[in-house]
Amino acid sequence: MTQAPQPALEVDRVTLELGGRAILNDASFTVNTGEFIGVLGPNGAGKTTLMRALLGLVPVASGAIRVNGEAVVRGNASIGYMPQIRSGLAGRRVLGRDFVAMAADGHRWGLPHRNARIRADVERVLDLVGARQLAARPLSELSGGERQRLLLAQCLLGNPRLLLLDEPLISLDPRHQTGVVELVRRVQRELNITVLFSAHELNPLLNSLDRVLYLGNGRAALGTVDEVITKPVLSRLYGSPIDVMRVNGRIFVMSGDVEIDKLDHAHEEGGEHEHEHEHEHDHGHAHSHGHSHVK
Repeated sequence: MTQAPQPALEVDRVTLELGGRAILNDASFTVNTGEFIGVLGPNGAGKTTLMRALLGLVPVASGAIRVNGEAVVRGNASIGYMPQIRSGLAGRRVLGRDFVAMAADGHRWGLPHRNARIRADVERVLDLVGARQLAARPLSELSGGERQRLLLAQCLLGNPRLLLLDEPLISLDPRHQTGVVELVRRVQRELNITVLFSAHELNPLLNSLDRVLYLGNGRAALGTVDEVITKPVLSRLYGSPIDVMRVNGRIFVMSGDVEIDKLDHAHEEGGEHEHEHEHEHDHGHAHSHGHSHVK
């Protein structure tokens, strides 16, 4: 009899606290190996905090988290992480290949010293994300979508089994958003790895995700889109009446007559980002490009 595959992520009755507030409260869910999970929820729901907890950067107040069957440890080589703060890349003259190599070299911001093994790994991940042409160009000449390609390449160094991508679509136009989602999906299937991909909005992920993890009100709901993106489940997670509208293959989550992700953007000075990021001005800057229409 074949043994069932080891889950990629087990969250067992976990409570996470930030600034004295329970971000997750006695939450339990299991992510299977090789799943593409969209992580959604209002600002302040703890999308970033959860990812940081998986990395061992935020301690659990109670409960247990296991990644690939092992207890959480800092510096877990089986996890690739793309943090949300990415501003400052646009002005850098460093070449794409050197930028990727810096992550292989312990993030020392000088020209990386490289051995043959690191060089080979850098070439491998550049090929995986189709960034061969970008390797010889400086970051300052690349589009946001092209820079995301290189950031994804960095995450794939060393063959991680789990990728945590924290809002990689922020500040990208819709065309680049689609390109990034499709790229992550292709790489994820090719390598049979597990992806947690957080986003402000469900629609760019709809055609790629296997299941959705929705966080809100201290709770977590993991299931298919049809199981989770419903009026009763989301109303419980938001703590207020929520409507779900489906129009032309797109899904709109509404609070009254306002679309939820628009509402989130309008109030984003508060909530999760204020607590979770030391570089608040960076975060605000990242948003100002793609979402000026909601200010």
